[in-house]
Amino acid sequence: MRRAGLSEGAQTGNYVASGYSVYEEENEHLQEGLRAKVSALKYLSIDIGSEVKHQNKLLQDMDTDFESTGGILGATMGRLKHLARGSQTRIFCYVFLFALFVFFVLYWVIKLR
Repeated sequence: MRRAGLSEGAQTGNYVASGYSVYEEENEHLQEGLRAKVSALKYLSIDIGSEVKHQNKLLQDMDTDFESTGGILGATMGRLKHLARGSQTRIFCYVFLFALFVFFVLYWVIKLR
């Protein structure tokens, strides 16, 4: 039995004398350390996976929100283009005059203070 580190003349049950048990204990200790590291990596990768799933869900929600906002802005821009073409210039003038009046009133209120 040469692979166990025993000579041909030695007893098979005498592992302490051959140094085999020292190596076996060291291997067991290193094995436990490796097992602990693998376990820690496993839990870390599971946590990373759940965080990635959560972030993907948030990104999908944001994408949906941006798409709906883009639709609303597109419709608003269409209305503004229609208004700017001149078909409703009178309404545009009224809105502009109203905004000018509001700013004048606010300026006047601030000046009186």
